[in-house]
Amino acid sequence: MTYKIVFLDIDGTILNTKQEIPTSTKEAVNQLKEKGIDVVIATGRSPYHAKSIADELNVDSFVTFNGSFIVYKGKTVFKRPLSLEDLGTLYDLSLSKGHSLTYLGEKEYYTSVENDPHMLECLNSLHYIIPEEKPLFWKENDIFQVHLNCLDGEEKPYVQSIPGFSFVRWHRTSLDVMPQNSSKAAGIEELLKYLHLSKEEAVAFGDGLNDKEMISYVGMGVAMGNAHEELKSLANLITTHVDEDGILNGLKTIGLL
Repeated sequence: MTYKIVFLDIDGTILNTKQEIPTSTKEAVNQLKEKGIDVVIATGRSPYHAKSIADELNVDSFVTFNGSFIVYKGKTVFKRPLSLEDLGTLYDLSLSKGHSLTYLGEKEYYTSVENDPHMLECLNSLHYIIPEEKPLFWKENDIFQVHLNCLDGEEKPYVQSIPGFSFVRWHRTSLDVMPQNSSKAAGIEELLKYLHLSKEEAVAFGDGLNDKEMISYVGMGVAMGNAHEELKSLANLITTHVDEDGILNGLKTIGLL
């Protein structure tokens, strides 16, 4: 099979344990581009939170917000915002439960409660700038993802009340709130349709549980050596650890470099 496009997760895949991009990864991406192979960042992050990493790699194509917002070579080609009605239910529930929300829009993000400790803990773990408070930001702007900031188990009333949303825990104090059936794989499918490519022509590298659908969907799913064991069981190939040139070695193994 001739592979024509490569999707790369960020944390634990592009970024190593020092939160840096290995030189080998930068070189591998450059070589792929020289061969005419598209390189796309596939992440749960927003476009603005992925931009510095993309700029360092000189990549301008993204599947962001776990598949809900897609950019190809600087052009927005797909958007899937959260339902306004369901956002209203989420907001009302958060008020009654005393939980904060972080709203992630197309170009900016805000919090419903300033200095909430759960919000601060999870965003500090990502080294994000702490957002300003704007409780009703969701009413006037497209929202592509929300962080529901609460502890394990406290999300149950939300899951039961809002079937249109998917709730995926990514941190001890926070969950991603996304449209139901949203995933990196769904976003990849949309981009492949746009490019008239088949899934068999696509490669994806990942390490986390939010990469499961993506790794299973593409023609060549590669799990990093540091990946979650459940992800490894779904992969076509397990490469070396992110700290041991995992992306470069994986691309060599499948014959792309």
